[in-house]
Amino acid sequence: MLVVTIGGSPSLRSRTGLLLDQAGRWLEQRGVERVHFDIHQFEPADLLLARFDSPAIRHFSEQVSHADGLIVGTPVYKASFAGALKVLLDLLPERALAHKVVLPIATGGTHAHMLAVDYALKPVLAALKAQETLQGVFATDNLIHYGEPARFEESLLERLDEALEQFVAALARRPAPIDPTVLNDRLIHARWSI
Repeated sequence: MLVVTIGGSPSLRSRTGLLLDQAGRWLEQRGVERVHFDIHQFEPADLLLARFDSPAIRHFSEQVSHADGLIVGTPVYKASFAGALKVLLDLLPERALAHKVVLPIATGGTHAHMLAVDYALKPVLAALKAQETLQGVFATDNLIHYGEPARFEESLLERLDEALEQFVAALARRPAPIDPTVLNDRLIHARWSI
């Protein structure tokens, strides 16, 4: 099972990144393979000029195509998710999230930003044809504390654990896409009667 995590914060060090790291460790402890991408891994010109042929963008797109699920993390600014994340998602093919489960994770200054995931991020994930987008986790900044190691309020960890359990369960129950060559072979060799 492969999960791609995407960090959409424009800050090099962010609470969103810390929360994604925590989620990644949780997955890895349960034997789930994880590949992480951060918005900082991409050249700004590749994003802003929509360079679909950029090696970094092509690699990202390939990893997403092989993934069973994605965890998308973003800070919320001015009632929407990070613009840099939107630009990166725009570079994915039209049906890039078909047959995939997505868990959104967001951080923001106040609970007033909580609905930004539902009204801003989830429609973009739906446009990319995500099979299932889970409820997700929203954390206010006061629940995540910088440090070595970072500290999380217990209530947040409980919600994150529950969301990750639901994510893994959704990954397990999702039907595997049928290989077109297998389907074609089944159609050719099927016994038809009228």
